[in-house]
Amino acid sequence: VQLQAFGGGLVQPGGSLRLSCAASGSIFRMNNMGWYRQAPGKLRELVATITSGGATNSADSVRGRFTISRDVTKNTVYLQMNSLKPEDTAVYYCNLMMRGVNYWGQGTLVTVSS
Repeated sequence: VQLQAFGGGLVQPGGSLRLSCAASGSIFRMNNMGWYRQAPGKLRELVATITSGGATNSADSVRGRFTISRDVTKNTVYLQMNSLKPEDTAVYYCNLMMRGVNYWGQGTLVTVSS
């Protein structure tokens, strides 16, 4: 199983970015996908997750600003990030949890700065 993330970059405070992550390989239909992030000097933290049935969960710090979605047919998960803040600066990692096993993408850097 491989995860390939796209969409990071530099954005000004208040701006938007959209991350995407495609999973390839032997993907079972029942799985959860999500995004985590790790800022410099901090632990990796959950941003948002979504089940194959579409149920979502997100961190309090991003709720109302970030939206997670997925295309089950393409094994792809998206993270629409609006109203970005400097504290959102981090490496964002795509995650696939399938049959109790976690798979991780390579990470994509999001920098929010003026």
